[in-house]
Amino acid sequence: MGTAAHAGMPLDREYSSPAALSAIQPTRRAARKPPSDCFIGLILTFGCLAAAAEEPPADLARRIARQETATSAARNQYAYRQTVVFAELDAHGAQSGEYREVRDVIFSPEHDRSEQMVGKPGMNLKRLAMTDEDFRDIRDIQPFVMTEEQLWNYENKFRGDEKVDGVDCWVLQVRPRQILQGQRLFDGLLWVDKKDDSIVRLEGQAVPQIRSMKSENLFPRFTTLRQLVDGLHRFPVFTYADDTLPFRNGVQRVRLTIRYSNYQRFGADSVIRFEKP
Repeated sequence: MGTAAHAGMPLDREYSSPAALSAIQPTRRAARKPPSDCFIGLILTFGCLAAAAEEPPADLARRIARQETATSAARNQYAYRQTVVFAELDAHGAQSGEYREVRDVIFSPEHDRSEQMVGKPGMNLKRLAMTDEDFRDIRDIQPFVMTEEQLWNYENKFRGDEKVDGVDCWVLQVRPRQILQGQRLFDGLLWVDKKDDSIVRLEGQAVPQIRSMKSENLFPRFTTLRQLVDGLHRFPVFTYADDTLPFRNGVQRVRLTIRYSNYQRFGADSVIRFEKP
């Protein structure tokens, strides 16, 4: 994204996911009397047993990648609508500019899967400009899938467990091992259902940030939520970001939403096209 003074020059954006969507919240504890030594011993004993019971599988990352490969293959059999709204906010939090598009992923009579813009994109951004990297991230990073093919790109670290939307999850941090020229990768956290190794939620950022003497291309932090669509696999349903981007010529707050809707499975005799909004 670029400022009006740098129109046509790509500038990156970066944002932090809002606290309202954050799965990790501080626990509030009421003041209480110190427990007896015996009680402390019981707490430590049961605490150790609980910790041992919640150890993740040794091959957790590979199990996730196996499930993600199946999820990706299943999602490729679905048509859906993707609605993107990217907004600039002023110092008071009021919207001052916006980019909006609606795009359908559809199947032709020849069974070819393609994207089709619904109407014309609406754009009245004042300070920023959408870049090729932005559109790549919307397609590939915000709905991130860590398939077996992608797994080797990432190092991972177990970060504990947590309940998200009523689902008991492992929390796994993933970071790129290296980033080659032109690559766009994900850096962040995955919340993974303990029962079936499917990703319930992901929170992080597209990398790398791109800076040069003449331009900046900054990318925000985001949160993507998934839900069961076909009873077996969780597909992305909503992405949200709200962040302030530190450009050299001044900070800029931005907000991004992506909605994935109208999931419809394609059959051998099906032609899927959506109504215009």
